[in-house]
Amino acid sequence: MADLEAEVAALKADNARLRRLLDEEGMPDSLRHAFRDTVALLRAVMRCTAGSAIDVESYDAHLGGRLDIFVRVRSLTDTLGEADLHTLVADELATYLVYEGEQATISGPKVWLRPKPAQVFALALHELATNAIEHGLLGRSVGAVSVTWQIEQNEGVPTLELLWKETGAGTRVEPSRRGFGTMVVEDMLAYDLGASAELTYEPHEVRCRIRFPLDAETGRFAEDGAGST
Repeated sequence: MADLEAEVAALKADNARLRRLLDEEGMPDSLRHAFRDTVALLRAVMRCTAGSAIDVESYDAHLGGRLDIFVRVRSLTDTLGEADLHTLVADELATYLVYEGEQATISGPKVWLRPKPAQVFALALHELATNAIEHGLLGRSVGAVSVTWQIEQNEGVPTLELLWKETGAGTRVEPSRRGFGTMVVEDMLAYDLGASAELTYEPHEVRCRIRFPLDAETGRFAEDGAGST
């Protein structure tokens, strides 16, 4: 308990320093806005992780994995602050030693996500991968996952449709309660990206279909088809 109290105190101190930094004069508005988005998202992640943890060890393990996402996404962004979707997917799976060309298939046109959408989408990928490893089919040696996407026109608006599909021997049942991962996929993606998400559980297959518009707020794609992976 003492360790947890010390960690909470450290987080509060970090938040105070960030608030002071955000209030400094001379900081570009775009950078201030990006900082505020990240801090708000971090606070939401910490709060929801605490609410769903069954003990201190569980809280520490899950929070650590979720916070690591923000560091990795930042390291993957380009000079515009955008992140390549293929790289986001491959990087998240690789943290679980699931590699493209082995247990993973990753395919789709070139797509770049804006900074905050990239963070939220990476968090959703993390929850899907974590559940697939800890509770699902991907944790077994014969398990596999495919992540594919395409661009469709929806009333003239380019829309990304991504399908996460994990398969393998054994049985995956629908969770008995709605956890943090489901909240991220169904609620957080809807709020931050205007996305719709559909989770489907079958005995030897789990699918998650996500759709959201690609626009100035969320991201862009290679309109000529260049860079398809």
